[in-house]
Amino acid sequence: MEFNDKQIEILKVAETLFAEEGFDGTSVRDIAKAANINIAMISYYFGSKEKLLEALILKRAAALKLKMENLFQTELSPIEKVEQMIDLYFDTINCNRSMYQILHFEIMTKKRDIDTQHFTEVKINNLKMLENVIHEGQQKGLFSPTVNIGLIPTLVIGTLMNFSMNRHFYEKLYGLTSDEAFENYINGPLKQHIKLTIKALLTYEV
Repeated sequence: MEFNDKQIEILKVAETLFAEEGFDGTSVRDIAKAANINIAMISYYFGSKEKLLEALILKRAAALKLKMENLFQTELSPIEKVEQMIDLYFDTINCNRSMYQILHFEIMTKKRDIDTQHFTEVKINNLKMLENVIHEGQQKGLFSPTVNIGLIPTLVIGTLMNFSMNRHFYEKLYGLTSDEAFENYINGPLKQHIKLTIKALLTYEV
């Protein structure tokens, strides 16, 4: 999906407000006011607040798709590609985790009509890139032939989301006394834990 400059500007404003005020706490009027546009323009470009959220998530997922495809074309070894793909998954979700939390909440609760078809298609494409890399490693005898590839992204997303949603518990557990300390732990020990877990699944029979 291609967006023009005005649409990108609206998406940036909406993302900030959704992250700060929540999806229910943000109105189309709020977005229009912050973007210095009239409400009709949001309706013209996106149709509704729900469609705006869909576009925002799709934009992020599509950016990950392009990075995954570029990485697949490199001359790195399968294990190096897997490590970098984990980085891409992790960093994309981490930078936009409030948006993913909102989207998954909307999908689970079915409070509103959220069309996830295009988002699902992009996720399937990204998974195929990961599958291709792992199959390459399996053909070379580097990875176990019994790996459940479809569940690997859930390890990344699920672990990160659980850590984020249980922030107070982990702050106390690991003595994380500031926002910076919390984010540093996410980008350091937590990311490394996920990488080691996935590499163990790939390289050992379980």
